[in-house]
Amino acid sequence: MSENFLEEFMEGPAETAPDDAVRDQIVEKLKTIYDPEIPVNIYELGLIYGLDVTAENDVKVTMTLTTPMCPVAESMPGEVEAKVREVDGVNEVDVELVWDPPWDMTKLSEAAKLELGMM
Repeated sequence: MSENFLEEFMEGPAETAPDDAVRDQIVEKLKTIYDPEIPVNIYELGLIYGLDVTAENDVKVTMTLTTPMCPVAESMPGEVEAKVREVDGVNEVDVELVWDPPWDMTKLSEAAKLELGMM
């Protein structure tokens, strides 16, 4: 993990002129993956900390899980990688699982809060 990860996280992902259509398709693929314990997809849960797409359509996904003891801690990054690879035009895919900063309920999107009856 980079020394400035928290700064980079707070600023948002750095993107180098990606094809917005490819990025949008990746987001849609990520929205098909659900946390096994919460009936909301991983994107709306806020488990995707970074989605970087280069001009060459190489993709880096930085993600976390709700807890290190999540039952899918070993399989979820592979599932994310497989889904991203399904998008036409994507070349290299790197999925990094991080635990810092830890996930908490503040990372939920408005859609997730609505789905969970928190609004």
